Amino acid sequence: MIIAVNTQTLLKDKLEGLGSFTDEILSRMVKNHPEHKFVFIFDRDWDQSFIYADNVIPVKTTLPSRHPFLWYYNFEYAVPKIISGRKADIFLSTDGYMPMHPKVKTYNVIHDIGFVHQPKNQPPLTSKYYNKYFPIFAHSADRLGTVSEYSKADISKTWNINPDKIDVIYNGVKTIFSPISEDEQTKVRDNVSDGCPYFLFVGSLNPRKNIEGLLRAFDQFKEKGNVNHKLVIVGECMWSMSSIDHELEHMKHAEDVVFLGRLQPAELQNVVASAYALVLVSFLEGFGVPLVEAMNCNVPVITSNCTSMPEVAGNAGLLVNPYSVEEIADAMMQMSTDKDLRSTLVENAKTQREKFSWDKSAIDLWNGIEKMLE
Repeated sequence: MIIAVNTQTLLKDKLEGLGSFTDEILSRMVKNHPEHKFVFIFDRDWDQSFIYADNVIPVKTTLPSRHPFLWYYNFEYAVPKIISGRKADIFLSTDGYMPMHPKVKTYNVIHDIGFVHQPKNQPPLTSKYYNKYFPIFAHSADRLGTVSEYSKADISKTWNINPDKIDVIYNGVKTIFSPISEDEQTKVRDNVSDGCPYFLFVGSLNPRKNIEGLLRAFDQFKEKGNVNHKLVIVGECMWSMSSIDHELEHMKHAEDVVFLGRLQPAELQNVVASAYALVLVSFLEGFGVPLVEAMNCNVPVITSNCTSMPEVAGNAGLLVNPYSVEEIADAMMQMSTDKDLRSTLVENAKTQREKFSWDKSAIDLWNGIEKMLE
């Protein structure tokens, strides 16, 4: 069988959430199924590290797919031409993009549809593209995958799609995310937070991540108690920083907020494993990978009580209303004063995190493909 795969998210040293999902699953899938050929469709020159095995054939579209007009061109013209020319039996997309009228069986993974509920969180043209074409993609695909039961129900309800057509394929976490020694943690804290314990946020600086609410809550937390904790924020800005800058200007404890930008996995692992707790209080998440990264490092988490986050955190997280600054601040205070609570959350995480592994994800996606072919 020849399987054509959309691999436009595989960018060397720039694997965001979709890219990591694609990388981790495909690297396993092609090795698990050497009897099949995989045509990887890149939109620019590829890095050899993404050619995981001898049964991978890389090809490239003429134009890079980095703009709504080019998305349309590539997936309506360039990609179908490659699928046809390579005589592919199946088309697999792991980031939601696909031809509107595919000529072969198509399996499409749509991670979440936050762009439906919060359309202003993307540039206007991007939002218009997503909201116009992704519902068409969802209905045109022979089968869909998504990353949580929440997203499955959301896609099904919002676009009137039979839930039996949708598979849940959880994200996993890189094996490097594991606990480190006290001495190593001390070195990281000395470097990152002047030796102080710190709450940690990891993710893109996108409005739906509720960075402004987190900053206000951290300020309240500092005001309520005599604590030396800092707030460390890891991630790239995906939108205007003006609202975050405005919040920082009005904070009493802005000097205790540290922005580290985007970190490579090895650096990120040390920063996560040295954190006092992870705080992910987004308004919406399709999954929430940082929650599992923290759990794998024996770091307790504070997270939102909505969308996918209770599903991923389970009983290993302290749940809060992301719209309540007071609740977030209280949770930080509770986490900083209640050692038994922190220990319980860490212990519970040892069971919860077993649900999420890339090996299982690769098997689940392949099982979805087989269901499509039945």
